[in-house]
Amino acid sequence: QVQLVESGGGLVQPGGSLRLSCAASGSIFSINAMGWYRQAPGKQRELVAVITSGSSTNYADSVKGRFTISVDNAKNTVALQMNSLKPEDTAVYFCNADIQSTTRSTTDYWGQGTQVTVSS
Repeated sequence: QVQLVESGGGLVQPGGSLRLSCAASGSIFSINAMGWYRQAPGKQRELVAVITSGSSTNYADSVKGRFTISVDNAKNTVALQMNSLKPEDTAVYFCNADIQSTTRSTTDYWGQGTQVTVSS
């Protein structure tokens, strides 16, 4: 069994910064990729950023230059540094990880979500 636990959401003013963290734990053999998605009210869940085990990154166009994803492979954690936040960044942010367990099966895991609200 694998769990993803997120932290770091909250309320911030436009132009401010927040840092999200996600820790993976459990029966992990290897992690292929970790990333962040978000879902605003009435909208579909969308990719924000992803980082592979080889440290390749991919960002949504809407966050390029403002958000940075990073990973600590030793601790099985992924972080999302969000700068210059805009009201349209308001959403529930979900951690996602593609993990091979100790049984060698590969599964897509999701965190419970953390609310990010950008408002004055």
